[in-house]
Amino acid sequence: MLKTIRRLMVGIRLDRLITLAAVAVIATAFASACRKASAPEPAAAIAPEQASAAVDPALAELADFMAIPNVASDTANIRRNAERLAGMMRQRGIDVRLIEEAGAPPVVFGELAAPGAKRTLLVYAHYDGQPVEPDRWASDPWTPTLRAGRLEAGSEVVPLSGLPSGPEGDEWYLYGRGASDDKGTIVAFLAALDRLKKEGLPLSVNVKMLFEGEEEAGSPHLEAILLAHADLFRADGMILCDGPVHQTRRPQIVFGARGVVGLEMTVYGPNHALHSGHYGNWAPNPAAQLAGILASMRNGEGVILIPGYYDDVRPLDESDRAALAGIPRVEADLLREYDLAWSEGGDTRLEELVMRPALNIRGLASGAVGDKAANAVPSEARASIDFRLVADQRPARIRELVEAHLRNLGWTIVREAPGAETKRATPRLVRLEWEGGYPAYRSRLDAPFSRALVRALGPATGGALVVMPALGGSIPMELFDRVLGVPIALFPIANHDNNQHGPNENLRIRNLRQGISMHATLLSGLGSAWE
Repeated sequence: MLKTIRRLMVGIRLDRLITLAAVAVIATAFASACRKASAPEPAAAIAPEQASAAVDPALAELADFMAIPNVASDTANIRRNAERLAGMMRQRGIDVRLIEEAGAPPVVFGELAAPGAKRTLLVYAHYDGQPVEPDRWASDPWTPTLRAGRLEAGSEVVPLSGLPSGPEGDEWYLYGRGASDDKGTIVAFLAALDRLKKEGLPLSVNVKMLFEGEEEAGSPHLEAILLAHADLFRADGMILCDGPVHQTRRPQIVFGARGVVGLEMTVYGPNHALHSGHYGNWAPNPAAQLAGILASMRNGEGVILIPGYYDDVRPLDESDRAALAGIPRVEADLLREYDLAWSEGGDTRLEELVMRPALNIRGLASGAVGDKAANAVPSEARASIDFRLVADQRPARIRELVEAHLRNLGWTIVREAPGAETKRATPRLVRLEWEGGYPAYRSRLDAPFSRALVRALGPATGGALVVMPALGGSIPMELFDRVLGVPIALFPIANHDNNQHGPNENLRIRNLRQGISMHATLLSGLGSAWE
């Protein structure tokens, strides 16, 4: 690894790598690596002039890839995406096959052997994207558009050929669906293979690639594909290449993600809206009743009040706490960015709060407001909720706890819209429609694979690598753990303000450049860092 890193970074020393001592020593090493994240944004792992020289072909390849619409339900174009990606991989000597499952887009699988390597790394990303509303975009979402800065700043559109090769182009942005989620990541990974070949640096691990085409549709066929081809996907470790870097713009490696389960809750009143003067405070008001239910489930600080809800939560260990303590604070900047005067949780840091369960009310509907408001008791009220789960919580147990809480409040639970007879006979009816969900995943920071990733990537960032125990968002990492039994980490490269899933999705050019370098550093150095 020393020879490899020395060829990648002049002047970087490896004498401060994490040792194999007891957990306390490991935790100290994690904290030390993370505290340096308050330093200026790190340089790329490879010398800047080398990194810049490789961006132009990567940008062109990314723009070409982005021009193919990639909504999972668009069967014809999704197959075009899969075939284009397979071709991009074959150009690099990767052994490629398309894995077909009835009703599913192809999974693009690739394999690249490294002579003498003892470990195999499985790399996951997805080539599909969210649906678009073209009217809400500043430019055609399927026409990659380069701007000399942020759209919000009024930056002009420039041709791809106009990108400066040096750092003056770092703050330019490429706009279009898939720029950051997740085509940009795929192209950065493939460009890293080109970089290693150009520099004459060998892969340090065997590499398998699993590129999915329906992640944004909920991956309904992924488990069946993993089970049917478990031997093909077998590996010693796995990275999921998705998501953004830390809000400070520093690179991060993440060792878990929250789980999720959704719920639609409906409370019923009269069979039609009633005059609030004639029947108000006589006819039960479903909007008021629903508000009471929600207030009984969480308080104003985000604490969940459902009895037993926190019982299964896995406590943080010493290495988790050390990593959290080393993460730079971002709360003040985020309050300003989002025009907020306060945050739930008080002075508790954001990263610590996302290590706890959350109950988010994602939508409410009853009656009407504004110009459409009527002086009436509404006929029903509906809430849409997502429960964010942490390590060791299970969706089935969350359902049990929520339903027990509602019954203790005197509510009768139904699964379908009740008829007139049921409504007349039952005082308090609540309809629950549970969505499918999945558990959280969190790997130990003192596990061999976790330590190897930090060892391989830490020096390449000048000590500015953010080590995150878990992501606040939800990714089905647990599925890969359960089916493949492989340790997993999340390795994101996109800018945190990339408008992921929304209009004007974008990728900052520096993130693309740095992503190429980080992937190259990981692929060349992981083998010798892995115990």
